Amino acid sequence: MQNLNTLDVAGKRVLVRVDYNVPIKGGVIQDDTRITASLPTLNALLERGASLVLMSHLGRPKGGSDPKYSLEPLQGPLSQALGRPVKFIASAPSSDETLQAVQALQPGEVALLENVRFEAGEEKNDPALVEKLARLGDAFVLDAFGSAHRAHASVSGVAGKLPHAAGTLLQTEVDALDRLINNPAHPYVVIIGGAKVSDKIKVIENLLPKVDKLLIGGGMAYTFIKARGGQIGESIHEDDQLELARRLLDEYAGKIMLPSDVIAADAFDAEANTQVVPSGAIPDGWQGLDAGPETVKAYTAALQGAKTVFWNGPLGVFEFEKFAGGTNAIAKAVADLSGAYTVIGGGDSVSAINKSGQADKVSHISTGGGASLELLEGQQLPGVEAMQ
Repeated sequence: MQNLNTLDVAGKRVLVRVDYNVPIKGGVIQDDTRITASLPTLNALLERGASLVLMSHLGRPKGGSDPKYSLEPLQGPLSQALGRPVKFIASAPSSDETLQAVQALQPGEVALLENVRFEAGEEKNDPALVEKLARLGDAFVLDAFGSAHRAHASVSGVAGKLPHAAGTLLQTEVDALDRLINNPAHPYVVIIGGAKVSDKIKVIENLLPKVDKLLIGGGMAYTFIKARGGQIGESIHEDDQLELARRLLDEYAGKIMLPSDVIAADAFDAEANTQVVPSGAIPDGWQGLDAGPETVKAYTAALQGAKTVFWNGPLGVFEFEKFAGGTNAIAKAVADLSGAYTVIGGGDSVSAINKSGQADKVSHISTGGGASLELLEGQQLPGVEAMQ
């Protein structure tokens, strides 16, 4: 990929696609990981005399602008993070009003555009929108790894109209994940959790030949347990993935580890009654909502001595404190590894490692759950291709 050093930005407006799709509650940002991750690129461009026009999406707005998904709440925190005022431009990114506002920017000044998904043509990569967005800058930098798997106007479309380069974050993400695919150090342990096998099966199939151990947790584990003949009660599972699960268990019998015990609940509720039961003997009317103590011990032991670790997805219903123990224990186990290259792959896994207070002990924390998974599936990402 072309990097920032290939761009002449002094005295120029640089259109930067960032990923500020952050959780906001009551107008307050709940996790600023993605904002912090963008700062090296923004500061590097500002130091070289550029003015910046930042564009991002937030959430999945339907049918145009929606105050619920406005980027305005980011103006204050972003100004504080950059140590300089950030102008928020409330008009539509494609409008003449926005063009006039950004044309007035002086070197060192920063403007944040309104949610680019308020534009009807964004997700369609509409050529007319691409042209209007391209007017906003003299050069384009893609630093939104979390959106790099989308062929959207603000991601790959604009790159075809302006001199362009990958930002520091995008370059770091691609390099970090490449180490998981090409010549990883062994022993290589992967932890995959989350609700559905179908969401992550391509990652599992692509990584299984490369890894020494695959530890499966979360809701997807129950599809594998049922495929092996276990009784899973009311636990979430996918019957249409049972045959695939059987094939993988047969083909990679020595590599795949499943929970031996689980914390079962009598309802999907934060205050449900619980009991620890064998993973293949969950009573009728009960459902597995977290890894059990023996599973946590076994998975922690399997991580010892690992030289490469990738973790994506929680081991239980992480949203409920009562069922967050397995996920938190794995977060600590990964953080405590010495001499290992450790990568956290987005979503709840990032929340868990941050909550543990040991995020600084992990080699790399990915800002893009979906993008990181697609890259690990072996797919080409439109945004990455556009930077090459």
